[in-house]
Amino acid sequence: MTAVETAVISEAMQAYWEKLDSNFPQVQDVFEECMKEAMASLTAEGVDTYLECAGFLGRMGRGPEPILIYLEEAPGVAALMGEDVLTGIRDFVLHLSTHTNAPAIAPFLQSLAAVCRNLKTRELLDHYFDLLKEFAERTTGSVHGHHTTFPSPSLPVLLEQAPRILSLVTLEGMRNWINYGVKYYITHPERQKDFFSLQSADSNAVLQRERHGTLFVDHERKLDKYMRSLWNDHDYLVPYSLAFDELRKPVPYFDGLGIRIPDVYDDRGGIRGIDRYRAALAHMAAHRRWSQQMIVDNWSPFQRVAVETFEDSRVDYLAIRRYPGLRKLFLALHPAPNKDDLKLEGLSLINLRLAIVSRAILDPDYECGNADIREFVERFFEVMKDGEASSMDVAMIALSFIARTRMQEDTLPKVYFHNTEVDYRDDNRHLWIYIEPGDEEEMFEHLDQKSQGEDEEEQGLPPRHYHEWDYQSQHYRPDWVSVYEALHAKADAGDIDRLLEKHSALAKRLKRILDMLKPQDKVRIRFQEEGSELDLDVALRSLIDFKSGSSPDPRINMSHVTCGRNLAVSLVLDLSQSLNEKAAGCDQTILELSQEAVSLLAWAIEQLGDPLSISGFHSNTRHDVRYYHIKGFSEPWNDEVKARLAAMEAGYSTRMGAAMRHAGHYLKNQKADKKLMLILTDGEPADIDTDDDRMLIEDAKRAVKELDQDGIYTYCINLDPKADEYVSDIFNSQYSVIDHVDRLPEKLPELFISLTK
Repeated sequence: MTAVETAVISEAMQAYWEKLDSNFPQVQDVFEECMKEAMASLTAEGVDTYLECAGFLGRMGRGPEPILIYLEEAPGVAALMGEDVLTGIRDFVLHLSTHTNAPAIAPFLQSLAAVCRNLKTRELLDHYFDLLKEFAERTTGSVHGHHTTFPSPSLPVLLEQAPRILSLVTLEGMRNWINYGVKYYITHPERQKDFFSLQSADSNAVLQRERHGTLFVDHERKLDKYMRSLWNDHDYLVPYSLAFDELRKPVPYFDGLGIRIPDVYDDRGGIRGIDRYRAALAHMAAHRRWSQQMIVDNWSPFQRVAVETFEDSRVDYLAIRRYPGLRKLFLALHPAPNKDDLKLEGLSLINLRLAIVSRAILDPDYECGNADIREFVERFFEVMKDGEASSMDVAMIALSFIARTRMQEDTLPKVYFHNTEVDYRDDNRHLWIYIEPGDEEEMFEHLDQKSQGEDEEEQGLPPRHYHEWDYQSQHYRPDWVSVYEALHAKADAGDIDRLLEKHSALAKRLKRILDMLKPQDKVRIRFQEEGSELDLDVALRSLIDFKSGSSPDPRINMSHVTCGRNLAVSLVLDLSQSLNEKAAGCDQTILELSQEAVSLLAWAIEQLGDPLSISGFHSNTRHDVRYYHIKGFSEPWNDEVKARLAAMEAGYSTRMGAAMRHAGHYLKNQKADKKLMLILTDGEPADIDTDDDRMLIEDAKRAVKELDQDGIYTYCINLDPKADEYVSDIFNSQYSVIDHVDRLPEKLPELFISLTK
């Protein structure tokens, strides 16, 4: 290396050192070597983030140890997990520091690289962080009931053992092991430390109990060679955990980011876990080689599930033709459904019929017993005998199968599942192409083009299914609620203009307030020691103080910042039957007052320029939740919107959780820093198919929590004088009760202004 090159490198290192701004000589001794590794593995932006996070650790007042460990370990962690993990590390360290667990910072940083090598994916690492936060909260301050004074006695030793634990068990197993230790030793700090440092007998016994099945991390290299050598297929093998998804247990799948498989497979039916991995990968490799995508917008759910089954059977058949030994493996893992159960009544048997088809295609010795099923199995083999056929060829057989065998009972809510799940198969997401409107505006245009003669069901989109929380079992009911959405009918837009005229005095008062809330391009910030320009008034005052012998104010600069609103608002209206009642002390119905209030609010938000959507909902059992679009986010406040608002009608019940989830589906996709959902209702969540009064209240509470996790702030305006009995259970303190409903047109815009100013 020439002297010039050496000088350039030294100059760059000096600039990086100054950016780090560390006074620890121990750090200076290793800084150049650490930076060379970081520059070799990180982008320029990654290096900047690396130094920023290191500087943060150095300023925490915990000595040189954290920053030294970070500088050494972070580049390797970023190479495994991506550069955005660097800010995740910083945030987790900050969490430890602010929750009295600073002694755990060094063990956390020291063990992190080894933990990442076991977990492999950022998704699992995030679950690991969440698990540690939960553990810290449960064990911090456990001594004598103090919750803010004493750090967790066992978190540092747990972090030291984490790489070893994750080399033995899955993340789910680690969680179960932790839960056992916390449950039995929460009040014994010393025994707690023995347990989590693997010094106690029961700690090792519980860990051994959790060490079951075949871990992906132990066989990743072997499985990668299997895909390369037998299938000439190589892609990232990405593990996922079955323990952290309450809505549904994930199944294998592949997409543009890699092949997703479970982090552990238990032995099952005499088949080893490693062979279960091979079966799942062989099935997906066969899909990747032989399947073609299909446009399925016009296919019903029954038709799609039938096409999936026939296509799965096709690629399994082709894989067996290529490697005959796979037949024995597939048959061992494929259930043998009981064909006699086809005689059962009172439940949907679609899954059973398709499982029998799948088994009969794989197993030449299997007697399906049903003439229709036997005919379609024979048609399958007829198509396949001349070659590979195509995905669409077997899809046509599947569609004919559904047309021939579909029964009235197939629509029943009670579905037959016993011995029908083929768990080595993926979820087939790669098969489908949907051609449909992609955003809300296109959907509105699509709905507006429908003829006026069509009835309501025909005007809406297909139902969207949402889960619902069952507080008694503490689990979700998957795909429990069907939400039908449609564009609201229209009436005379002039009715809304007359309502606004009625409240013209209030509108003028609001206008003055709104003018002050409108975003300004620049705002001046004075009294700054460092700024973009000199603040002359303050500078002259400081000069006078200096000349007179007084201490001058050093804050003689000022700067400017952009001040603007970046807010999206979704107003969700409860349109249940009770809105038709007369408001207390007023000749108008609650619905009429709501129309006035919403009209004023929409006018006010239009003045501010915030994106606003307005929707209404009511329900008639979980199978029929109606969601009406009144105004879209990008629609102006015009006669079209006013006409829909003028046609508002009330009826049926209030299944609030489903409506909030559906409104959140649109709101979370808005490009805004702040997202606000306002729910205007006059009663508690209820529906005619729910006898338990708490059920829908708890579901709405859960929906609020889900929306909060999506960055959406929910706020309820309740018109029920008795709402305090239940509304706080759902929204905590994020609600207002308006006792005098006749004041709603005045209160609603003012409440919005107070929430967003």
